[in-house]
Amino acid sequence: MTERKRLLLRLDPEIHAAIARWAGDDLRSVNAQIEYALRLALRAAGRSPRDNPRRTVDDDAGA
Repeated sequence: MTERKRLLLRLDPEIHAAIARWAGDDLRSVNAQIEYALRLALRAAGRSPRDNPRRTVDDDAGA
């Protein structure tokens, strides 16, 4: 299994509660739901590593 990065995340309690409800609806853990939401946001922004594997920090410098 691929090594996973750890991250301390502070959330507004209302945001956490909304994510927890969403996670429960989708039968996911809160952690998995946050990762899912981040992947959706990355894909929507055209920054998903799978969609654009060669994108680098330098690519954004000219934008």
